[in-house]
Amino acid sequence: MATSTEQRRGLFATKPVDELVASTEEAGSQLNRAVGLLDLTALGIGAIIGTGIFVILGEAIGDAGPAIILSFIAAGVTCAFSALSYAELASSIPVSGSAYTYGYATMGELLAWIIGWDLILEYGVSVAAVAVGWGQYFNELLDTLFGLSLPDALASPPGDGGSFNLPAVFIVLLITGLLIVGVRESARANAVMVVIKVAIVILFIILAFTGFSSDNLKPFNPEGFGGVWTAASVIFFAYIGFDAISTSGEEVKRPSRDLPIAIITSLAVCTLLYILVSTAAVGALPYTKLDGQEAPLAYVLDTLGFSWGATVISFGALIAITSVVLTILYGQTRIMFAMCRDGLLPRSFAKISEKRRTPVRITATFGILIAALAAFVPLEEIAKLVNIGTLFAFVITNIGVIVLRRTRPDLERGFRVPFVPLFPLIGAILALFLMKYLERDTWIRFGIWLAIGFVIYFAYGRRHSLLQRGKVHNPESELPG
Repeated sequence: MATSTEQRRGLFATKPVDELVASTEEAGSQLNRAVGLLDLTALGIGAIIGTGIFVILGEAIGDAGPAIILSFIAAGVTCAFSALSYAELASSIPVSGSAYTYGYATMGELLAWIIGWDLILEYGVSVAAVAVGWGQYFNELLDTLFGLSLPDALASPPGDGGSFNLPAVFIVLLITGLLIVGVRESARANAVMVVIKVAIVILFIILAFTGFSSDNLKPFNPEGFGGVWTAASVIFFAYIGFDAISTSGEEVKRPSRDLPIAIITSLAVCTLLYILVSTAAVGALPYTKLDGQEAPLAYVLDTLGFSWGATVISFGALIAITSVVLTILYGQTRIMFAMCRDGLLPRSFAKISEKRRTPVRITATFGILIAALAAFVPLEEIAKLVNIGTLFAFVITNIGVIVLRRTRPDLERGFRVPFVPLFPLIGAILALFLMKYLERDTWIRFGIWLAIGFVIYFAYGRRHSLLQRGKVHNPESELPG
């Protein structure tokens, strides 16, 4: 093994799957396998259903009109092909790190670093953005229920009329503490929140359909199919999250079986709910009334006379966002954990708490950094980086399936994507197609972040990489404390 590893040097050196799996048994870096299928599926649903469905309808409906129903379907189909690829790789390589780990095994260290660096930004900005949304809903709910609200100075960051976003900091630090306590406790708390928010989404669908009128669907597609795809590129944000399931590979009891089932099931459930929500909303009111609404679901119920339902929707959004903060922050810490363990970032960061079996240093650091980001930085524009980062990860994962089928046809796979290479190629092409519709400024910011990543890789990561140094993971060795 050592000789084989020493021969695998260079920017595009791949890390053998066997070594990636062996690294999970390294002393001092063993996570707790405590997550079952139901918890894992709830993790996926918890990560997907968040602010997206509660606000995205108002942002995107002007692009597509009632045909936004097709936009939700298009975004769901785009994700479905990639979900199949995630399912195969997660069952084949049950290791923390998601697309970073899959890239390392199939396309080499440099590409793995790029996607890992990309995911750190994607997940971090996503958590900060939804935490800011949590603060807004929390303030609105306080006002609705008790007639109270926080002063603007403590409810918004500089640039948005405030000085410090206290609610956003509170929720990020609260979830950080829960993740440090343990993965079992975090998964159970998330499962409870998922049951509540799915019930509230179903309640909206039932109430909104009482006002359904086919006249509201005319004209169905006023902006043409270009508008449908433009809306789909925005709506895609509402689907982000199922990939977070694959970051939990080392903490699942039966990864080869449970990871593929959870990935596919969570995406299927959320896609069905999204299609029903969008159909109920545009059927209940003319789309022109929903265009630009910051809380479109609550607005629909309020207009139909269900004012109590609007309050319930606000509460549901609060629960939904809390669940997203938990699952996405969890995913980010596991990606960083994998990168540190491989030596691309300081390995001492990957130290696991002996009592909790969680990466306390990484979790606490990211919690503090993200809380600061949510407290002081307006996130409206930078949040668009989440879409481009996720789509880029989808491209890498789809290509990774094709490469691994050729390089390791003998590898045991708990799930196999049908019609390879056709389905993974469709997944990659659809992701690239949606990337085309993203704004120029988003591409520029993405390029700047990757440029910073290249500097760090060549200054530190390449020199300290275990693979580049010809080292293999030794189960008897301890991570530095």
